[in-house]
Amino acid sequence: MSALFIMSAIMKLMAGADAEIAVNFVKWGLEGKLMLIGMGELIAAILFLIPRTSSLGVLLLSAHLGGAIATHMEHGEMFIPQAVMLLLVWVANYLRNPEMLSSFFQKDTN
Repeated sequence: MSALFIMSAIMKLMAGADAEIAVNFVKWGLEGKLMLIGMGELIAAILFLIPRTSSLGVLLLSAHLGGAIATHMEHGEMFIPQAVMLLLVWVANYLRNPEMLSSFFQKDTN
């Protein structure tokens, strides 16, 4: 899972001005933000990969993918792949760290 995000981040960081991804970012009104978004994605993926920081990684990847979903929806583009990736991030983290959602299942003692 992290490898996919790391690969995506590297593609953003290495994209030239004429690359398809750079053209899309201009189309979406995100001109000049490719490096920022690529670095954010790379940091989030690395944090997700490390067990001790995976919760922060899940939070940052959720924000990243939420932004991607919103951007694609705003421009009438398909957003299902980003939504599936978001679901897989949460499932992967739950399988690795089941107590992640334990607060939702605790009985209130008051």
